[in-house]
Formats: sequence, C-alpha cells, structure tokens
Amino acid sequence: MTTPPTTRADLLESWHEHLAHGRRLSPHTVRAYGTTAARLLDATGAADWASIAALDARSLREHLATRRLAGIGNVSAARELSAIRGFIAFAKTQAGDTANTLPRMRGPRIKRGLPRPVTPDDAVNLAALVADDAQQAWIGARDRAVLLLMYGAGLRIAEALSLTGADLPLGETLRVTGKGSKQRVVPLLPIVRQAVDAYAAACPWPLARDQALFRGAKGGPLAQGMVQKAAARARIVLGLPATATPHALRHSFATHLLGNGADLRSLQELLGHASLGSTQIYTQVDAASLLETYRRAHPRS
Repeated sequence: MTTPPTTRADLLESWHEHLAHGRRLSPHTVRAYGTTAARLLDATGAADWASIAALDARSLREHLATRRLAGIGNVSAARELSAIRGFIAFAKTQAGDTANTLPRMRGPRIKRGLPRPVTPDDAVNLAALVADDAQQAWIGARDRAVLLLMYGAGLRIAEALSLTGADLPLGETLRVTGKGSKQRVVPLLPIVRQAVDAYAAACPWPLARDQALFRGAKGGPLAQGMVQKAAARARIVLGLPATATPHALRHSFATHLLGNGADLRSLQELLGHASLGSTQIYTQVDAASLLETYRRAHPRS
C-alpha cells in the first residue's frame, strides 16, 4: 500500500486522478465531484484517507443537512450524496479497508414525472456541450448528431440509432421506421443534416450501407446508454433538471411545434404516434404541406 497523502491538496489531487483516469469521467464531472469532496473535507476536518474512510452516517447527515439549509434541492442533494459515497469508497481502498462497507444513508426522494420540455436554446446548448465534453472529437460529433435528430426531427433514440449507412447522404426528409414497423417521413433542418454530415466525416469506422450509422468507440453499433450518460453529465453542468433526458428532447420537439402553430394531425404524423381511429387520416397530409408546417413552426428553423 502506498503512503497516504498528508495534505488536503494531495487528497483532492488523488481523487481527481482517480475520477479522470481511473473512471474516465468528463472534466466537468471531475470538477463537480472534486468540489463536493473539498466541501466534505472542510466540513468534517478529515485530514487523511483513514479519517475520511471512518466518517459515519451521522457526520454525513449533518453535512448534508447544512447543504440543504444552503438551498440545494432534492436532485442536487442526491447527486452530492452519490459523489460523497464514491469519495468515501475511494478513501477506504486507499486506507486499506478491505471490508469496504459504506455508511447506510437514504437519499432524498425524487419525484418522477412526465418529461418536461427544455427551451430551444437549452436543447441546442445540451447537444453542443455533449460534443465539447467528449473524450474524442468524433464521439462528440456523434452524440451531438443523435441529440439533434431527437430535438430537430422528433426521433426516438432507438429510431436514431437504427439508421444505417444507407441513409446517407441525408436530404431534406428522412424515412424512419418506428414502433410497430410503421414508417413515416420527417423533414430535416439544415442544422440536423450538418451535424450528421460532420459526424460521418469524422467517424473513423467505415459506414457501410448495411451497418449502423452511429458507432460505439470500438466500432460496434452505438448503445442508447452511452448517449444517455453523456446527456446526463451535460445537463448537470447546464443546471437543467433531471427530466432533461434525451427522450425529453423529443417531447420538447412536440411541445415547441404545437406551441408555434403546428396542427395535431401533422404533429402526430411527425412523431409516428398511433391513432385511436383510422390511420388513413395521416395519409391525407401531403409531404409539401408537412414540410411547410415544420419549417414555419419549429423555433430553430
């Protein structure tokens, strides 16, 4: 076992190294977790790995209670508790605590509701920050393209990830196969086409017509969880609510179009929602009318 650091700066530096290189977290997350650890050290007076590892539930409750009095909400408190648990777990390994048991604490109850729409600027900023925060430029371009397909075209995340190389190059519209194998045609804004083009140009893997368009770091099809994690890190930095998930971007797409004058029939066609009545109603919306409705109503057009 290595000699434990003896200064506050050494403790925090080791924690930063673990987060950045051991867990490969984003710089923004590393900074946030580092700030949480620094606050814990200041509040408890813990000065080495052993004293951090020995912190009990009572000490942590007192610290978190002080944080709640400072005005943080349930989501922030839950995030802070998670960071503290990780810091204590790391301290236990550094102190040679083989039991590795953590203080038992229940986090705040977070109400789960329907996805709330984010503003147009927040949607675009979320996609931009995900791109800036990525470990590699092409991965950032990939995640930005996926998120803009969800907000700019109303795609489900599974629909975006089901696209193949055969869908390139993108035009003004895209044929999407949704739930129940139902196909629909969605218009594409220039910002969406440009984002996908930028990803395709940067992707290090050949984008064959019969293979997934969006690739993981090792070349396989991109998993939904990777996009969700990237968006989760970015929304923390932007101060967006926990409901600002990738799927909420699709919800925002619908809400913003409806609020800007899109009619329900066109909106249902764009989203690929099943109708309680006859689906023939959607065939009456011709492509030209649909494209004009989309361009007139979407706040980023």
